[in-house]
Order: sequence, then structure tokens, then C-alpha cells
Amino acid sequence: MAVTLSDSARARIRGYLDADPALLGLRFGVSRTGCSGWGYKVDMAREQADGDVVFDADGVRIYVDAASLPMVDGTQIDFIKQGLNEQFVFRNPNVAGECGCGESFTTDADKAA
Repeated sequence: MAVTLSDSARARIRGYLDADPALLGLRFGVSRTGCSGWGYKVDMAREQADGDVVFDADGVRIYVDAASLPMVDGTQIDFIKQGLNEQFVFRNPNVAGECGCGESFTTDADKAA
């Protein structure tokens, strides 16, 4: 089990962590949303919740709630810049389909349900 960060994502998150010493790391998970079912939730973690699984990505901690873990396990989080645009990109091996607008995704478990 793992959630990993690219070098550029790690550098971007490290900038947030360095700016606010109260932050513990990155909180990453999913919630029901959009037309396909699941959308990513990304925020800075200020505390560890019961049931969180914590991954260390070269000194940056990633907090994932237990309910989200099956849908994000194996994900690599990247941060890309294209011209004036910047965004986090998720390379998630569990994604079986995405909606047309790119807001949400499904997994094979969703298809079987």
C-alpha cells in the first residue's frame, strides 16, 4: 500500500509545510461527487484522525482516511505547470472510468456494485 509524490508535488507541498509549522502534511482522500461517483479531496493536515493511514514521501507525510484508501492506494500525486496554469494531477491505478468533465471517477468496485 502506498500513495506517493513526484518530486514537483513534494516540493510544492513542502512549500506549504514550511510556511505554516502547525501543518502535519497532506490530507488526501475521496468523497462522493460528480456524475461518475468519486472526487479527490486534497487539503493540508492539521491533525491525525482515528483510522488515518500515514505514508511518508521523503519527509512529507500523506494522511489517508481508511474509507478512501482502497480507492487511492497506489496513486502518484504530481504537480504540473503548463504556461500560467498549475495543478495537482493524480495517477490512480484504481480508476476504471472518468466523467467527461474530469471531475469524478469510478473504480472496478463501483462497476461491480
